Amino acid sequence: MKINNFNWKIGGPAGFGVMSSGLMFAKACSRAGLFIHDYSEYPSLIRGGHNTYQVYVSEKQVHSQRKIVDLLVALNEQSIIEHLDELVKGSGVICDSAKVLFDKKSLKKKGIMLFDVPFNKIAKEVGGDEIMRNTVTLGATMALTKHDFKYLEKIINDQFSDKDKSIASQNIKAARAGFDFIKENYNIDSFDFFLQAQNNKPQMVVTANDTIALGALNAGCKFYAAYPMTPASSILHTLAARGPKHGMVVRHAEDEISVINMAQGASTAGVRSMVATSGGGFALMMEGFSLAGITETALVVVEVMRSGPATGLPTWTDQGDLKFVLGAGHGEFDRVIFAPGDQEEAFYLTELAFNITEIIQSPVIVLSDKYISESHLSIPFFDTKKIGIDRGKILTETEAKKLGDKYKRYQLTKDGISPRALPGQEGVRIFLNSDEHDEMGYSEESIQNRLDQVAKRAKKIKAAGKLLPPAKLYGDKTAKITLVGWGSVKGPILDAMQNQDLKKKVNYVHFPMVAPLPANTKNILAKSKKIVLIETNSQAQFADVLRAGTGIEVDHKILRFDGRPFYQSELVKEINKI
Repeated sequence: MKINNFNWKIGGPAGFGVMSSGLMFAKACSRAGLFIHDYSEYPSLIRGGHNTYQVYVSEKQVHSQRKIVDLLVALNEQSIIEHLDELVKGSGVICDSAKVLFDKKSLKKKGIMLFDVPFNKIAKEVGGDEIMRNTVTLGATMALTKHDFKYLEKIINDQFSDKDKSIASQNIKAARAGFDFIKENYNIDSFDFFLQAQNNKPQMVVTANDTIALGALNAGCKFYAAYPMTPASSILHTLAARGPKHGMVVRHAEDEISVINMAQGASTAGVRSMVATSGGGFALMMEGFSLAGITETALVVVEVMRSGPATGLPTWTDQGDLKFVLGAGHGEFDRVIFAPGDQEEAFYLTELAFNITEIIQSPVIVLSDKYISESHLSIPFFDTKKIGIDRGKILTETEAKKLGDKYKRYQLTKDGISPRALPGQEGVRIFLNSDEHDEMGYSEESIQNRLDQVAKRAKKIKAAGKLLPPAKLYGDKTAKITLVGWGSVKGPILDAMQNQDLKKKVNYVHFPMVAPLPANTKNILAKSKKIVLIETNSQAQFADVLRAGTGIEVDHKILRFDGRPFYQSELVKEINKI
């Protein structure tokens, strides 16, 4: 029997409750002290199309999804046809054969077990309607995996806690009916998987979009503006619900141009501000982004990548915007770009981004992607005091009043960072100018002034110094192969390294920051015998970044750019070839 090592997948058309079922199952497993990672796929349609949600469950920490499916819940025939190749001998399929017509011999031939459950009939019998069929499947899943029903019951109550109590009650009845049907009609011991509760510490089940939003709240962000754009939209949803309770002003603006200009106005007024979008929306922000560069305005910009160019594959993942954000905006000004590799990093790097942007008085980008932004991971509760708040060189009321009309917003300093006054401070006059300007803020086109101001802006990042995160080495320092990655490839790589064939052969250097390159980049890669770059884009963009920044060349590249994330089994296969 396989205990606490289980990959579950549900598939069906949009509107069949695929996404809500997946998340409820993930949370039911997490509440039992198990670790989960989930991953969903859906087409860019207003309505319809094939949707899937898979949850990998383990008693050990996991970081990514799995390819082989142990139990497939098929809400339509297409789910079986499309995912038959992911099933192996001993796998199971739950479906309602009265509604899903297919060749059952194909399953039997592969040694796949079929569990025929009349979802629709059961849902109606308990007083509900067909919309509750997905809840019936959850009960059936709990029975087949010998999982304690109480965990699902608690999640259902939580899920519908803001609705009439009868809704939760009906859904629990539907789930219980599915649970009982399996136990009464099938020998559950014949299905070789068992989910057993563990005494691990409680975990959160969150996406990177969730943790970016929570990181902003904990960092004291008081203004957030956005225009919805997949896959960044849920940050707006989360902050619209939670932000006002924490004194945050949340604005759904008419477009991304308004978004970035609103946020800069708020930042200039003295509050921490953030915006979020995807590649197409960030393209519209370019003029405003450059404005923040020359006016030296603190601003956190979250760019959640999807497959481009243009609309591309708007509901699929990609790391193709790296060079875009590195060179974003017209003219030259340096910027810091964080690239969280998982949901936990997304929280802490977002918090850090608010400190860095105010310390260097220049925009900071948090570069995420669809994969981690919408995939849930079970992680420990955050240390909300780990980062703290550093607002940089903001003048006190007394300091500002003393300077009065002699205040220089763009004063030339040793570290390039000028003392920052806030509008409304008594006696001080502040001039912000999008033209090249002198120290006071007046337009100035002389050669020496231009040289001085460009040099000033170029020095600022160095002031962040030791606050910027280093590249991190995972695995044996003496390994023959060094895997290199940034952002969301971290999870699949860490899981691939657990393969017995690779454990002593490879190590991994993770880059949580892509601009500037971490200060330890050269040292950490200096002893690498063979460097293998892993990215989800077609041009190996980070290889160019490494080459330009350090002169280091990669020896091999493992790339994926079909909109799907890496599976750890695929990485093991490709690394073994090398």
